[in-house]
Amino acid sequence: MKNILSLNLRAWWAGFKAIIVFTVIVIVYTFVMTGIGQLGMSDQTNGSMITNANGEVVGSSLIGQSFTDADGNALPQYFQSRPSAAGDGYDATASGGTNKGHKDADLIKSVKELRKQIAKREGVSVKDVPADATTSSSSGLDPHISPEYAAIQVKRVAKERGLSQEKVEQMVKDHTTGRGLGFLGDPAVNVVTLNNDLDKLN
Repeated sequence: MKNILSLNLRAWWAGFKAIIVFTVIVIVYTFVMTGIGQLGMSDQTNGSMITNANGEVVGSSLIGQSFTDADGNALPQYFQSRPSAAGDGYDATASGGTNKGHKDADLIKSVKELRKQIAKREGVSVKDVPADATTSSSSGLDPHISPEYAAIQVKRVAKERGLSQEKVEQMVKDHTTGRGLGFLGDPAVNVVTLNNDLDKLN
């Protein structure tokens, strides 16, 4: 009986020591990795936050935003994001797409209506409205649009802000990223950082 109790105590003590050791390792590891992140890439470690002209945090360059009024109408001085199916739109707590197939009747109807609205707003033909302007990303949080969608918005934004089209076009180029590793994905324009820099101008 004494030997069994002794064995049990040793086993419990070994288990307790293991818990302490691994807890310390996890805590130390977390602090070390956080420290390395803060030293080497503090912007990314802190969420890639962006600030306005007053130094106030207005979002993250990784999370899209809606640039609409309280009724959901597009604010004309801003480049518009693609639609979002995340909650009420770009809700980071409700990431997700529509999960609708390309033959879904509601999706087809929504795309057709959006194409007409966007074509009218931008003064272009319906056939010139790119696909990403009418469909959400799989996460619903993508802050990017295609260069083609940005291009048809340049004239409107330039007029609303009293800027030359050449200036706005250059800003679009400055916020355009190429293909990953030169061949992955497609070029994309970060709408959130672009609109933020436009606000800093006026």
